[in-house]
Amino acid sequence: MAALITENFKFVALFFKSKDVVIFNGLIALGTVASQTAYNVFAFDCPCSSGRNYRYGLAAIGVPALVLFLIGVTLNKHTWNLVSECRIRACKKVSAAAVFALLGSVVGRAVVAPVTWSVLSLLRGEAYVCALSEFVDPSSLENFPDSHGPEVMAGFPCKAVPADVLVYYDEINRRLKYESQFLGWLLVALSSVTVFLLLCLKRCCSPLGYQQEAYWSHFRSSENQLFNRTADVHAKILAAESVKSFFGFVALDKEEKDQLQEYGEIKNVIPGAQWNQITGVYLYRENKGVPLYSRLNKWSSVPTENNVEAGEKEMVRLT
Repeated sequence: MAALITENFKFVALFFKSKDVVIFNGLIALGTVASQTAYNVFAFDCPCSSGRNYRYGLAAIGVPALVLFLIGVTLNKHTWNLVSECRIRACKKVSAAAVFALLGSVVGRAVVAPVTWSVLSLLRGEAYVCALSEFVDPSSLENFPDSHGPEVMAGFPCKAVPADVLVYYDEINRRLKYESQFLGWLLVALSSVTVFLLLCLKRCCSPLGYQQEAYWSHFRSSENQLFNRTADVHAKILAAESVKSFFGFVALDKEEKDQLQEYGEIKNVIPGAQWNQITGVYLYRENKGVPLYSRLNKWSSVPTENNVEAGEKEMVRLT
């Protein structure tokens, strides 16, 4: 049974690893759906007051979408690669096309959550009904009393209106929800077409074949995992040596003792110049026909004293 569970776990892990971007975007969308549903159930409360409905409704749609977008940009490693590139090299070795492509990648991943939030808000319709109820033209409603103005119309989302016009609630609600859902489906269609065209453009402009691009994706994923794992052990051992030099001993658990025994003491402390060489935006390169798949791969393949870009063919590809 344990072996069966282990094999199934490995299969699931490999599946997620091979489709990390799709799965990650799907999880973001599902999380956004849950958050939006909870917000509408527990927090959304239209003020039903002229002049406030509009601001509240737009804020309910726009502010969470903006926050989710900023979070997406902040959590994207490409954002900080670009910042590091500008700080270290002043973006002198990055073309405008590369910056545009990189920003497109950052924005493309960051808009998944805000677009999902906006679409769900529009499809549900509560925020839109709240925002635009006061702008419904009373003359467009059959036999609606002329004496009632925007203040009365603003009260329809809460049914806080005089009894003689309450019968119009269903018609107004249905009309506004139609408009809201129409905009929601329009946003879905626009997003789908945009994603399709961008994927086609990416495939058509890619300098790599399908198999090599898949290999490059596996390489980046494996290198990132190994680098982080090794960096964690390296930092832990170096920290242990610093603590030991101060106290004369260091309290390690069994796993840390095994790591220290296996890898020994840190022979070299990596200088800042080497960190800078493997940090920043990276474009796909070839050196005499040999692919260089990352900054770390380039640094390890080209001798440090001869680490120049002469003879390399640079192609606009994202890291």
